[in-house]
Amino acid sequence: MSDANRAGAAADVLWNAWTSGERIAALPDDVRPRDDAEGFAVQLAIGGRAGRSYGWKIAATTASGQAHIGVTGPLPGPLFERFRHDPGDVLASDGMHMRVVEAEFAYLMGADVAPDAGPDEIVAAVDGLHLAVEVPDSRFARYETVGGAQLLADCACAGRFVLGPEVPGWAEHDLSTWGTEVWINGERAATGSGGNVLGDPRNALVWIVEDLRRHGRGLHAGELVTTGTTTAPVPVGPGDEVRAAFGELGEVAFSFGG
Repeated sequence: MSDANRAGAAADVLWNAWTSGERIAALPDDVRPRDDAEGFAVQLAIGGRAGRSYGWKIAATTASGQAHIGVTGPLPGPLFERFRHDPGDVLASDGMHMRVVEAEFAYLMGADVAPDAGPDEIVAAVDGLHLAVEVPDSRFARYETVGGAQLLADCACAGRFVLGPEVPGWAEHDLSTWGTEVWINGERAATGSGGNVLGDPRNALVWIVEDLRRHGRGLHAGELVTTGTTTAPVPVGPGDEVRAAFGELGEVAFSFGG
């Protein structure tokens, strides 16, 4: 079986699990990715089934998150338009497996990033900063045990995503020390800061550009990059009301159906 056929077959298994709500133990041996490059090829193949993507997420931007899923660094994954939501939406709760939410900072790119761009040029290509909440999920029953290549294949635990308001004057703020909170049903459930995201969300943006280069990809104008959770992932369930608070920058609020 060719590499392209292996990637497509693995994508079929994962996309079937995604749409059916089934959880799998692992990909079949004959199509299981053997390294990061093969895992990334599978997530690209899933894009042919899931439809348009509008940017990227970054998983495991904290040491504790990396230890939890058994990887040595962050993982990139696509954001698919069909799973995008607005503040105030009611998100479906059936089929959720991971059942957590994450308060994040997300960059909107205003220009393509040149292949040889350095950190300052990468940040200069940003058009805006948004507040956001990711609702990650996995198609694996025990995602923390399957390893980095399969997690990449699974789109780095991509799930639903709530894009919140744009932050005016974002470049003036030091996000590395900016506090965040997650509230569930009116009670504060977690606190954190932008410093939990590779030390600064800007560092995460630079990281993904460099990692996409490794896979022969680039970051383009109009794409969104959500940079990773600023707090420990917060458990949620059916009927919960979620509010991610970013101080004077604003908030993102939504709920889950019962």
